[in-house]
Amino acid sequence: MIVVIDYGMGNLRSVAKALERAGANEVKLSSDAGIIQQADKVVLPGVGAIKEAMRELKRLGLIKVINKNIFKKPFLGICLGLQLLFERSEEGGRVRGLGVFKGTVRRFPDKLKVPHMGWNQINIKYQISNIKNTNQKPNTSNLFLKNIPDNSFFYFCHSYYAAPEDKNIIAATTDYGLEFASAIRKDNLFACQFHPEKSQSLGLRLLKNFVEL
Repeated sequence: MIVVIDYGMGNLRSVAKALERAGANEVKLSSDAGIIQQADKVVLPGVGAIKEAMRELKRLGLIKVINKNIFKKPFLGICLGLQLLFERSEEGGRVRGLGVFKGTVRRFPDKLKVPHMGWNQINIKYQISNIKNTNQKPNTSNLFLKNIPDNSFFYFCHSYYAAPEDKNIIAATTDYGLEFASAIRKDNLFACQFHPEKSQSLGLRLLKNFVEL
């Protein structure tokens, strides 16, 4: 069972439907901590501001269950679901995130048009093809980008970007006047700033990789 965390931020049903198209047998939208705890895989999507998102996650009592399960089972963060994983955001002042990773979510410079909206390429930093030792088994997070070519186009819509302190967690970068982390990875966790559910065939391929973990 894949659970898409429902905290009222964004069109969560489009994510659930995309997971079903990617081959998922059972997808549930839920704000119930018990159901999230029972899930085989968890998705944290979202569109909007971190401050309101953290307020809703706290109100629904979901912060503890997210932190408890985030490295215990395959976990996918999408758009706001990536930004929430960091310590703090510049959005609306200094707002605290979930603090899974050290780093700040920053606003694009004023010289750039925001939001960054539309199709853009990802520069993949680490994937199965980069592993030189054929006896080395790739960890779960590398499998998210299986069969996705470098410089592939995905759909973006955001005004803020994550700046991780640990550069080793960066799975892909994108150039939009500056190079930013468009995907991060660690163990069984993968999070992307772009929207796979809006990214046509390659987006479905990424979701299929998640479904098949």
